[in-house]
Amino acid sequence: MIKEITLPTTGATSARESSLVTSIRETLIFAYRSTIKSLRTPESFLDITLMPVMFTLMFTFLFGGAVAGSIKDYLPIIIPGILIQTGVTSSSTAGTQLREDADKAVANRFKAMPITRISPLAGTLTADILRYTIAGSIVFIMGYILGFRPDAGFWTVPVSILFMTAIGWCLSWMFSFFALSASSTATAASYGMIIMFPLTFLSNAFVDTSTMPHALGYFAEHINPISHTIAAVRELLMQGTIGSNFWSAIAGVLVILAIFVPLTLRKYTRRG
Repeated sequence: MIKEITLPTTGATSARESSLVTSIRETLIFAYRSTIKSLRTPESFLDITLMPVMFTLMFTFLFGGAVAGSIKDYLPIIIPGILIQTGVTSSSTAGTQLREDADKAVANRFKAMPITRISPLAGTLTADILRYTIAGSIVFIMGYILGFRPDAGFWTVPVSILFMTAIGWCLSWMFSFFALSASSTATAASYGMIIMFPLTFLSNAFVDTSTMPHALGYFAEHINPISHTIAAVRELLMQGTIGSNFWSAIAGVLVILAIFVPLTLRKYTRRG
């Protein structure tokens, strides 16, 4: 008589799938909570609504003639640069806001609940997708008002915003780690600025890297991942193509995720 054999891997696989589904569901619940919390405080959106307008106007009219000869010729350079700069700035702000939440008593309550460890953290960062989308839309609205038109067609605009959102979300894990490592919320904000400014200004966002000193230009063109990200957006908007810069940017943020997701999760769970 042959006994019926139950393979243990089936139950293990089902358990893993159930755990993954549960983790995603809990993450979405926390994302919804954070989104509702943000909507109840409209002033929390001031940075993503005013900053893109200010930077677009300031850089366009200050540097347009000097860098490209005219504002019209400068817009294809500056709009992708402002778009990615806005994403990086928003992701650094996400780290500071996460630090503020981690210092509150409710964070300890979340840790005591029977939920996956990553869901409060991932949910909070996922809620910022709304902020990235709003900020990216404002950048392109300002660009349209100033006369920017993507040569590859307007379909590239939402794709570029989606790309910026993905990059910003990945970078937010890095900023969150440094924010959680800081001694205070004020220090966390300083860490964000210290990291954000070199990434955005030592890049090809606003000027041609060939005009920089050799060492600085080499860093901006070949080492800084933000330059690859901006170049990828320019290629998409003006040529409608996805080239090596796109894949270099994706590879860079995947490395950041691989390093900082476990580090940030460990730092978050050990607090309190």
